[in-house]
Amino acid sequence: MSATETLNPSRDAFAEMLEASLVDRKEFEETVVKGVVTAIEKDAAVVDIGLKTEGRVPLKEFAQAGKPADLKVGDEVEVYVERVENANGEAVLSREKARREEAWERLEKMFDKGERVEGVIFNRVKGGFTVDLGGAVAFLPGSQVDIRPVRDAGPLMNIPQPFRILKMDKRRGNIVVSRRAVLEEDRAEHRQEVVREMNEGDVREGVVKNITDYGAFVELAPGVDGLLHVTDMSWSRVNHPSEVLGVNDTVKVKIIKINPETHRISLGIKQLQPDPWEGVAAKYPVGAKFRGRVTNITDYGAFVELEEGIEGLVHVSEMSWVKKNVHPGKVVSTSQEVEVMVLEVDENKRRISLGLKQCLDNPWERFAEDHPIGSIIEGEIKNITEFGLFVGLTEEMDGMVHLSDLDWNRPGEEAIKDYRKGQVVKAKVLDVDPEKERISLGIKQVGSDPLDSVGEIRKGDDVTCTVTAIETGGIEVQVGGEGGPKAFIRKSDLSKDRAEQRPDRFAVGDKVDARVISFDRVTRRIGLSIKAREVAEEKEAVEQYGSADAGASLGDILGAALKEREKKE
Repeated sequence: MSATETLNPSRDAFAEMLEASLVDRKEFEETVVKGVVTAIEKDAAVVDIGLKTEGRVPLKEFAQAGKPADLKVGDEVEVYVERVENANGEAVLSREKARREEAWERLEKMFDKGERVEGVIFNRVKGGFTVDLGGAVAFLPGSQVDIRPVRDAGPLMNIPQPFRILKMDKRRGNIVVSRRAVLEEDRAEHRQEVVREMNEGDVREGVVKNITDYGAFVELAPGVDGLLHVTDMSWSRVNHPSEVLGVNDTVKVKIIKINPETHRISLGIKQLQPDPWEGVAAKYPVGAKFRGRVTNITDYGAFVELEEGIEGLVHVSEMSWVKKNVHPGKVVSTSQEVEVMVLEVDENKRRISLGLKQCLDNPWERFAEDHPIGSIIEGEIKNITEFGLFVGLTEEMDGMVHLSDLDWNRPGEEAIKDYRKGQVVKAKVLDVDPEKERISLGIKQVGSDPLDSVGEIRKGDDVTCTVTAIETGGIEVQVGGEGGPKAFIRKSDLSKDRAEQRPDRFAVGDKVDARVISFDRVTRRIGLSIKAREVAEEKEAVEQYGSADAGASLGDILGAALKEREKKE
């Protein structure tokens, strides 16, 4: 072995050590690290952060609360590494940014846990105030200062107080806090304590404080009120709460419900009197069928009288299985006797929900029986929308072909252009949901899935493809034989050699070998790369036929691998 060959490994080893050192230094950049003070100059401290790298930090950045920095050689400090100068190994360090990073880390943990943070309002800005959160500055919107509008925020300035973080965006350096949320939480706790002493069913006296279109708010205790809904004021129909109550009226009410989460209180006056609908659920059980007379028709349904004083509503959606968006007057008429099914009974709200279509055969269930999933149907396209096709199955029933079920290889937005209203198509039944009255169809499922023709594909496999199109950004290829799935090889993946990364060096019909770099069966996307295959082959050749110790060149190694391949072939 010559002297030159003997020196080559040591040069390679030195290059590797130098490269590793540079990589290690890069890992320090834009991070907070611990360093050791090695010297203190006139206005800066020299800090060693390891890897024979050190930088200078102004002493003023170590000062706290107006006190000068108290540093000595050997102290361990945390600093933020902005960058490392590779030429001389010096680093640009900042204690101030490190403190800011520490504050952000602390605040993020408290934000994730839902904890309050302490801060000081120190300045007024447009739209609100700025708050110091112990190293990080946050924005306090004017609407979040207090529960009620604050005219003079002077007494709140420069005083440590709790805040609630509403939003954090470290990338933009934005923090939004709220003092109002803290006050509301404290007030809610007081309300909760009062509400805990109340029980559902209690009868109490209260004062009407406000009347709205939907009810009245009754104050039961200072700061605690409940809602007396208009439907709970009287067993008879009340058009407006003002017909029954007035502001400042003292009323006796019954606590109907207390929400354990929101502590909202629902009140009632009519519950203090006997309920004329009591026991109606037992008399009209859900699922039972009864005959009744249509008494009133509205835009949203028809009212059917089951007996004197007891009416139920047949909603327009419960009138017909197939007639949608039609006026109830076109299905039933006033005084007509009809058979209905009880769908729901609510004694408290004096409501019975009835169904007319439930007494007739369900065409969706009948279709599911006659056409099980997997059946092939033929129908005329009734409508084309932005999300798919509607195919007529009967005179009154349609099935939908979603965009994603039109073509295996092309996007639905492109494939839908091939279809016209009135065109007869074949489709496969994918799903029938009688409850939602939906039939899902698929046109592409009538044929075979192109992915099935290439078998199981895994990341790292090498596949043979046929070029089907040449584009400026790469080439389109078809994996496997005819009918196989299509994929796109980007320009940067056409070759390991940058000079060969030209789509125009290929022609439609060319056969190319590529490596699968990604495969998602759900999205049907196959990522291919000729470059990855070449790199892998070169690496394999080096491992089998090359050795750094032998001093072989890359050309020699690849030449040996090529000869071996030709020998095997």
